[in-house]
Amino acid sequence: SADGKRVVSASWDNLAKIWNPETGAEVCTLAGHSRHVCSVAFSADGKLVVSGSRDGIVKIWNAETDPAEWTLTWDSHVSVVFSPDGKRV
Repeated sequence: SADGKRVVSASWDNLAKIWNPETGAEVCTLAGHSRHVCSVAFSADGKLVVSGSRDGIVKIWNAETDPAEWTLTWDSHVSVVFSPDGKRV
């Protein structure tokens, strides 16, 4: 996150995870992809996480409560990032 209080990771186990970098503790697991997650990013305000997977799915998660807010489908894996204002993926 922009404030440095959380880190998000992508993984071959089909999960994205949010971590506390000070303690190394896992804060939450973002499950919902059927293939490995290849790209993740926080929004500028740290409230959302976007994940892109080899399953062709992009998910936008509430970083504070973890359910997927939106799901978008593409034909292949995607790299993801939020625009600086956080209004576009």
